[in-house]
Amino acid sequence: MLEIDRVTARYGPLTALRDVTLTAQAGSRIGIFGHNGAGKTTLLRCIVGAHVPASGAIRFDDRPIAAGHVPENVRRGIAFVAQGHNVFPNLSVERNLRISGLLFDMRFMQDVLKIFPVLQERRSQRAGSMSGGEQQMLALGMALMTQPKWLLLDEPSTGLAPVIVRDLMRKLREINETLGTGLIIVEQNVPATLKAVEHAVILKSAAVVFDATASELAQRSDFWQWF
Repeated sequence: MLEIDRVTARYGPLTALRDVTLTAQAGSRIGIFGHNGAGKTTLLRCIVGAHVPASGAIRFDDRPIAAGHVPENVRRGIAFVAQGHNVFPNLSVERNLRISGLLFDMRFMQDVLKIFPVLQERRSQRAGSMSGGEQQMLALGMALMTQPKWLLLDEPSTGLAPVIVRDLMRKLREINETLGTGLIIVEQNVPATLKAVEHAVILKSAAVVFDATASELAQRSDFWQWF
């Protein structure tokens, strides 16, 4: 379980999160939505330990998150895929995967290649020569090499064509269903993401203004008022 209890986060005088409380059950799929500057990315950064909250607490499996110690949190089972194509462009696909899994079980690469057949096909290809969608799949594969219990994704559909976005969301559901990995997806593409998640949270001006099932949000005709 992932528990976020009354977390406030700041950048100097700017409050990025204000008294945010959320509970995520193991293996669940959650979408985090909101306008630019609402605090979505900061929330992910706090969960993985990349940003130290000003107040409040975050617990993972009944233990506090080690604020400011990302490697420790990754080893505990939290992977963060930042916005953009986070690959080593001059290295092959296989080298990218191996580097990501250095501290973990390298045999898991076979499972990753089964989930992403395109990576098997491009195994020896230089990562930077692949398409944007393929690089995003590689970034996901690299995160999976750490065998996470939670996969945090920041705007994974950025710059991708609609058909690629649909494939990406299907892959994320497959990861969740086959590996049991929990997903927390920050996205601007609300309609596409709602098809992949079970729960929806909306942040507005650093605070939670909606916290319910994805189907409930999808049925609301007025949800754009929060954006």
